[in-house]
Amino acid sequence: MRSSLFNKENMEQEGEAGSFLLQNRHTLKVELDGEMYSKQGAMAAYQGEVDFSFHGGGVSRMLKKFVSGENIQLMKVSGQGEVFFSDYGAEIQVIELENESLTINTGNLLAFESSLEWDINIVRPGMQMLAAGFSNITLKGSGMVAISSFGMPFVLNVDVPTYVDTQAALAWSTTLETDIKSSLKAGALIGRGSGEAFQMAFSGKGFVVVQPSEAPRLNVQ
Repeated sequence: MRSSLFNKENMEQEGEAGSFLLQNRHTLKVELDGEMYSKQGAMAAYQGEVDFSFHGGGVSRMLKKFVSGENIQLMKVSGQGEVFFSDYGAEIQVIELENESLTINTGNLLAFESSLEWDINIVRPGMQMLAAGFSNITLKGSGMVAISSFGMPFVLNVDVPTYVDTQAALAWSTTLETDIKSSLKAGALIGRGSGEAFQMAFSGKGFVVVQPSEAPRLNVQ
C-alpha cells in the first residue's frame, strides 16, 4: 500500500516509560506506566491495559469548583500502555516542572503527571460569570504537564504591568500577582476574545504565555 500517510513522520513516535512526548504538533503521546490525569474527553486512542475514571479532586477542590464556577472535568488514567491525547486540533506544548509551580488557564490544561499537585486558584471571587480566566489551575512539584493552545503561543517577560485578554492568557508564573482590569466603556471592545471588556492584569517578576486565538466555538446538536 502506498501513501504519504505512511511516511515516517506520521508513524507512532517511541519514548521511554512514563514520558510525555509529541506524536505531532496536535497530539500528545504518553508512555503510561502507573497513573496520570487528563482533561475529560481528550483521549484520542490508546494501546495496552488502560483504565479511565472520573477524578473529582476531593472535597476541598469540589468546594472551590462550586464557589468559583470552575467547570474543570478531569479523568484519572491508569495502567500500562500508550495513550494519545488531543484537543480539537490545537497546538500542544509539553513543560517539565522541576520543583516549580505554574498556573494554567483551565481550558488549556490537557494532561499532567500524578506527581504534580493541583488546586483551583480564584483570581477575583464573584467575577467568574462575566468572562473567562477568573479561576485557573495551579500545578506544583516535579513532573510533566501538557497544555494546548489555539495557534502557536508566545511568551512575555513581565517586569512592568502587563495586560492580556482573558481568553488569550494561557499560563503564567505563580510568582506574579494577578487581577482583573475592566475597560468597560462605550465602544471599548479592544480584545480578541468574547470577554473583550476584561483583561488579566499581571504585575511582579515572571512570564505569561499567550495564545493568539481563542478556543473554537463548537456547535453541539
